Amino acid sequence: MNTTSYTVLICSYLEPEYVERIRHVDDRLNVIYAPELLRPPRYAADHHGDPTFQRTPEQEERWRGLLAHADILFDFDPTHRADLPDLAPHARWIQATSAGIGQLVKGNGYDKRMPNTLFTTASGVHARPLAEFVVMAMLMHYKGALRMISAKERRHWERYAGTDLEGRTLAIVGLGRVGSEIARTCRGLGMTVIGTDVRPAAGTVDRNYEPSRLSAMLSQADVLVLMVPHTPQTEKMIGAKELALLPRGAFFINIARGAVVDEPALIEALRSGHLGGAALDVFAEEPLPPSSPLWAMPNVLISPHSASTSDRENARITELFCDNLRRFLSGEPLRNVLNPELMY
Repeated sequence: MNTTSYTVLICSYLEPEYVERIRHVDDRLNVIYAPELLRPPRYAADHHGDPTFQRTPEQEERWRGLLAHADILFDFDPTHRADLPDLAPHARWIQATSAGIGQLVKGNGYDKRMPNTLFTTASGVHARPLAEFVVMAMLMHYKGALRMISAKERRHWERYAGTDLEGRTLAIVGLGRVGSEIARTCRGLGMTVIGTDVRPAAGTVDRNYEPSRLSAMLSQADVLVLMVPHTPQTEKMIGAKELALLPRGAFFINIARGAVVDEPALIEALRSGHLGGAALDVFAEEPLPPSSPLWAMPNVLISPHSASTSDRENARITELFCDNLRRFLSGEPLRNVLNPELMY
């Protein structure tokens, strides 16, 4: 039996009950949690924390000492992105709290600067919240929720007719865990679900299209949902040409990354009326600048990159981390290991 002990350092705020859950995984784990040294959360499951937080020189020295001796990190330290490989030279594994960490790892050169470190994502943790966001966005659009809110603010009474989701075609670009959960949920609402992915799960959608047949899929979509990682292959994969292939009046939902869409082309498609509306959780620039025309569009729902965030998130991430800790200690493969070359 492996009797080696490991130091686990928690790098973002976590509720005390979840810290205790991690501590009880195994006696070989020395779990360090020093919330006074971490950025305080601004909302539930805020893993970046308040950026105005500053450690005292004494606190910073203590924090660097903890990083220097850590074998396992829970989350990437948001206060030391660039120099993390230098400050945590013994880190053998970092468990992320996000699914989309490919750009972070590549952008900071962690894959080259930390060659002996495993990176695991939180893939799957946000599947249900994102699926529910997609359903909410579609219902708001087709049932006229934004219209109702505007009328309420104006105290204006005028009857109108909405429409239904049943029988409409939902197209999903990206059939990973989130895309598959969206498909399962929306098929339950009577929608026809089609999708495309390099490695689609069998039985996920009614019809699957190879990535090379994206155009054929787009032409059938009443609703288009983007749920792909940001990689060199997916950057601006949806532009003016792709948007023009959608039926007039189609509804567009982006819960992937802002970089996978040509945002000016999207704005033009909305302005022209070719798109009937959009629900956007991610943008080319975040926070979305006040000057963006998207703010003033009455048929656009804007979410501040919060569609995946839930007050239950830390519980789900803790469950994943504890399972991975047991696997790590027993020498089993970890769940959600990042492939730095594929960036997911």
